Amino acid sequence: MIRFLTAGESHGPGLTGVIEGLPAGLELSSEWLSRDMARRKMGYGRGGRMAIETDAVRFVSGVRKGRTLGGPVTVWIENRDFKNWEGIMGAETGPAGEDVPQREVFVPRPGHADLVGGVKYGHRDLRNVLERASARETATRVALGAIARAYLALFGVTVLSVVRSIGSVSWSGPTEAQWSDPETLRQQTLASEVFCPDAPKGGEMVEEIRAAKKAGDTLGGVFEVRALGLPVGLGSYVQWDQRLDGRLAQALLSIQAIKGVEFGLGFEAARLPGSKVHDPILPGGEGGPLRPSNGSGGLEGGVTNGLPLVVRAAMKPIATLYTPLPSVDVRTGETAPATVERSDICAVPAASVVGEAMVCLILAQAFSEKVGGDSVEEVRAHFEESERLARERTRWGGGR
Repeated sequence: MIRFLTAGESHGPGLTGVIEGLPAGLELSSEWLSRDMARRKMGYGRGGRMAIETDAVRFVSGVRKGRTLGGPVTVWIENRDFKNWEGIMGAETGPAGEDVPQREVFVPRPGHADLVGGVKYGHRDLRNVLERASARETATRVALGAIARAYLALFGVTVLSVVRSIGSVSWSGPTEAQWSDPETLRQQTLASEVFCPDAPKGGEMVEEIRAAKKAGDTLGGVFEVRALGLPVGLGSYVQWDQRLDGRLAQALLSIQAIKGVEFGLGFEAARLPGSKVHDPILPGGEGGPLRPSNGSGGLEGGVTNGLPLVVRAAMKPIATLYTPLPSVDVRTGETAPATVERSDICAVPAASVVGEAMVCLILAQAFSEKVGGDSVEEVRAHFEESERLARERTRWGGGR
């Protein structure tokens, strides 16, 4: 099964990601990965760090002449800002008497991992916490997610996202006709400063961010991710940890500042009667049963049903405020304003790209469980046979 790990600190030398379980022969290029890396840096409301980092991805292992070898693929992303932090974040102890301001952090930020991390790991200097807890880590996830996206392309799967709300400004999202033309929708999304294809609403979101910046505040919002072209049968209902909706929810909630996830109708389903929630099953002839609606978001019983995956995630406002909240100095126990680290005013557009990456990674895992193989040729053969059996099983009267 495909699995992955990330490593690195926000102002350390760089970020490392490892993904294993990929078949041999999968085409990969750092240039192809750079498209998603560039999108992660975009979005109105981002901070100055994005102007420093190039986020160029270098393959360290597992790829030769543009194709995977079957072993673990390792990627490296240099932190260019490390040159300004080497005396602070370097792995080795500096020379005695070295006069470098250590940028220690003793006042935790409410809403961040600073305080709980310091208590858990015994760190007095909370920089030891925030450097790893930082959303800078998501650059690695996006790189690995782009690799997973290449794997999903073997099965004709497309994953894309839009921003549905920022602060108090929201919209209903693209129409089904817009979602059915993913390339056009992707270009419309990229044309927006906040990744909202609805230009008037996007303009309102920008104004909302400007007002928050002026007030020294931050904003969150909601983004939606869809996966198109999924087959029936990814995931499983037989154990709680194999249900695909649970795995996707965990992956999205693991993104820094994400506090809520919903599929399909989501929380709205709790306010409606069952007759308005569940998707009827209608005869579909040789093509199998038809579904006139997708309130389930493409998942039933933790298993994909062949309809588009529809998942939304809610992001809280970023915890670093330029008008800081009250906190406590851990050295003295006295009240002090929370630490201010260089940060964003709003990162919802960037979070949507990270959300895509996590969806790609979990779907890649699910595909590798169902139709995995040692080479691209084996994977394709397994998938074709799986699809043949699925068509046979969904013919009316063809089941056991």
